[in-house]
Amino acid sequence: MYYNDKTVLFLDGKFIKAADAKTDLFGQTLHYGYGVFEGIRAYKTVNGVKLFKAHEHFDRLRNSAALVGIPFQYSAEELTQIAYQILERNNLTNAYIRPLVFCSPNMSLNGPKEVSLMIAAWEWGKYFSTQALRVCVSAIQRPNPKSTKIEAKTCGHYVNSILATMEAKERGFDEGLMLDGNGFVAEAPGANFFFEKNGVLYTPPLGNILPGITRNTILEIAKELDMPVEEKLFRPEELFEADNAFFCGTAAELVPIESIEGQPFAKSWKNSMGLIVQEAYKCIVLDKSYSYVIV
Repeated sequence: MYYNDKTVLFLDGKFIKAADAKTDLFGQTLHYGYGVFEGIRAYKTVNGVKLFKAHEHFDRLRNSAALVGIPFQYSAEELTQIAYQILERNNLTNAYIRPLVFCSPNMSLNGPKEVSLMIAAWEWGKYFSTQALRVCVSAIQRPNPKSTKIEAKTCGHYVNSILATMEAKERGFDEGLMLDGNGFVAEAPGANFFFEKNGVLYTPPLGNILPGITRNTILEIAKELDMPVEEKLFRPEELFEADNAFFCGTAAELVPIESIEGQPFAKSWKNSMGLIVQEAYKCIVLDKSYSYVIV
């Protein structure tokens, strides 16, 4: 699914066949989840193949490493150039790029002396297989922000995300919506969350969520289109009176939510603010004008 015998990736300064890539089974990242990563999409735009907000993603990768004490020397510009070479060497246009910073062999709980960098890419369509998601309120909470660096995109955090998604699917839903330790809505296992009510978009504030690059893009779109947006804390009970809602993220892009805990929303997606934002987002990633989008 992710590579074949011709796929090339970048590993520690070299472009090599993915099938020939090796790692040490005693690596600290493998045993303790002590590593950082990113997910970036490339699109075939009207101006050629482009990585969407590459520098923002690679700046976040560098910041994630710094937050958790992983030494990492590559600049955002260097990483961007490597990513474009990966796309070219694999003849990819619409693709997903995965940079991973992982640590050297170390069975102690001390910081690493050496780290490795891997950048791979593959074709990847929609993250969710359905057009609109049936979502439940997850029993799995987001980690306490005082227990970890919640704003860092670290490998180990995603055990939490996997548990939440597995729980949702075991209950017959497509995805879960996670709360923070105080019972406020936080985010999906791999995406940020917005809901619409009376002509206003609402989203949880930073603090208990990953500062999503797609989330920030939506805030920029809303400002450009004069859409009112409020970042606030809210409990899941408020969502049962919402007009509509959606998830957003690099992999997910923008995906509508059909219902929460089996209760559908009052407004259809085709009449929602979310659809307007979704159309504008599609235009941005493809380097097209979205001036035709009127609120």
